Amino acid sequence: MSGREVSLVLCTAAGALLGAAAPFTVANPWWRDVEDIVTTARTALGVDVRVLRILDMPSEASFPGGGAVAYLVEVGSAPTDVELRAWPVDPLLPHPNRLSYANPGGHQRDLDWATDVLAKRGIAVTAPPTQVLTWNLSSIWRLRTVVGTVWLKVTPPFCASEAAVMPLLDQQVVPTVLGAAPNRVLLADVAGQDQYDARGDDLRCMARLLIGVQAQWSLRVAELEALGVQDKRVAAALPQIHAVVERNRHELNDRTRRNLDDLVEGLPERFAALDACGIPDTLVHGDFHPGNVRGTAGNYRILDWGDCGIGNPMLDLRPSFEYFTPADQLDAIDIWASEWSRVAPGSEGRRAAELARPLGPIFGAVVYQKFLDNIETSERPYHEGDPAHALSTAVAMALMAPLG
Repeated sequence: MSGREVSLVLCTAAGALLGAAAPFTVANPWWRDVEDIVTTARTALGVDVRVLRILDMPSEASFPGGGAVAYLVEVGSAPTDVELRAWPVDPLLPHPNRLSYANPGGHQRDLDWATDVLAKRGIAVTAPPTQVLTWNLSSIWRLRTVVGTVWLKVTPPFCASEAAVMPLLDQQVVPTVLGAAPNRVLLADVAGQDQYDARGDDLRCMARLLIGVQAQWSLRVAELEALGVQDKRVAAALPQIHAVVERNRHELNDRTRRNLDDLVEGLPERFAALDACGIPDTLVHGDFHPGNVRGTAGNYRILDWGDCGIGNPMLDLRPSFEYFTPADQLDAIDIWASEWSRVAPGSEGRRAAELARPLGPIFGAVVYQKFLDNIETSERPYHEGDPAHALSTAVAMALMAPLG
């Protein structure tokens, strides 16, 4: 994938629109990665910028990177000796779904909060903050401090569970939480790498880490309910599933719609069969793929809890079913079945895993629809078509795991 041709539309922290600068290129293609945009803008325009949000991006065919992309950025003052042209639409007009950090001055409020949290802990920041990533699901900054790197993550209201849940989790499972507030977490650095390519023994270690947390929280479901995390149990889930199916069925072909209708009609029976397997409802991560685990072999931390909820823990096999090879899928089932057989003696872990196959992508469709309903129009290409694709995946999974 090629890099990006980046156009920046400049505004001030006070909300004054300055105009659009001539485009430049960056090698990193990923739309949400902004660190290289900030660095290149400093050289090309002679000003420091803070990326607020995407204004325009290529068609879905380019997802999730490359092509010509326009961003709204905040500057301290207008650049000198740089020609700025008018932008055809006023990007500062209000929008009901605009995120706090997508507004002028929003990033500074987040950084002020982080600096204050660190100061109360006696931790001084030693360098200007670095903006790393900004899109409709998060804003991430890297802070250099006297105790090492610290990460500020800000999330939209529909991912608020992360800031509520992470401080309650074992700090040997998640990064050390230095501070948390609604839609904000401040996290200590985790040495190592994101584990996208992990398989085999590494996956077993990660699964045991999460299952250990889930075993503990199966006794604390009332606390999760009080926090307001998403309920993925049958009574709460079925209305959400019916709604997302009705809204997206027109994007499916006739055969897929018929199979989806059969799947949805059988969901009460599937949920009941899953409950009968003897594995208790508990905390579900919601997006447990290896890339959301960071660290080194035997010393991992689980990231990104924004989609967490209450449900059967086998729902967390979803990424394994969707992204792994058939052999690795079987290995993942073995891991989860054996671990839950140990945690819940007498349970039917393997049958539970098979019954849960289509449920993961169905809940994925619900989550994607939530994203689309709560983001600005300009950023819809990030998630456009995802609900229908997830429903199609659910149908394929159901055909592999019939109820009978």
